[in-house]
Amino acid sequence: MTGILYAIGDIHGQHGMLETALSQIDADGGANARVVFLGDYVDRGPDSKGVIDTLVDGQNAGRDWICLKGNHDRFFEWYLHPDGPRFDPHLLVGYHWFHPAIGGTETIASYGVYLPDRIRKADLADLLHAEVPETHKAFLRGLKTSHLEDGLFFAHAGIRPGVPLDQQAENDLLWIRQEFHSDKRDHGSIVVHGHTPVDAPERYANRINLDTGAGYGRPLTVAVFEEDEVFRLTDMGRERIPSRS
Repeated sequence: MTGILYAIGDIHGQHGMLETALSQIDADGGANARVVFLGDYVDRGPDSKGVIDTLVDGQNAGRDWICLKGNHDRFFEWYLHPDGPRFDPHLLVGYHWFHPAIGGTETIASYGVYLPDRIRKADLADLLHAEVPETHKAFLRGLKTSHLEDGLFFAHAGIRPGVPLDQQAENDLLWIRQEFHSDKRDHGSIVVHGHTPVDAPERYANRINLDTGAGYGRPLTVAVFEEDEVFRLTDMGRERIPSRS
């Protein structure tokens, strides 16, 4: 790498953790540095609205922030589709955005919309449309699905092995797991991703996972990339992320 770059894993409505992470970056001297956010800003945590407020405000203030789309962000975006709610066909049968395992109920509550016992999906979408600011809708629509820089390829979930990086399908960038995790080949760039919660950041020869389970109340990870090295940023400073076989 020629400079310094930060990346933040899945936030999942944890606004307080996001504010702490940004403070850690500022304390590390990165106030003007590029930060790549790996997606999943919403669901499960208590303040998805606050998370998006902070990201929108930062971009409007000229911060060099690249915000990628996660599958949970697409749930939210699609529910607000102008032609009516859309639903992700990748979900298992019986699952939906408001299923307890997914977290959409917490997201809409952060906008002051609560799920009643009985309501039609279209009517709920109308209620949500009225409460979600247009800036938030535009933010969701404008999220990128990947970012390539200095030998690092950032995507929410990972990539489809064997497919050129510039030809990856959105569903794979937002959803892939086992096929990507188990593949040991060189992808041409190191893939930096989230999507699959782990106990601590995992660094392999061809990929780095930064989702440490903030959506379940575990810590949010900030990584620092500088001079071909990778660190985890903490209140005590940088900790090198060791390589795994």
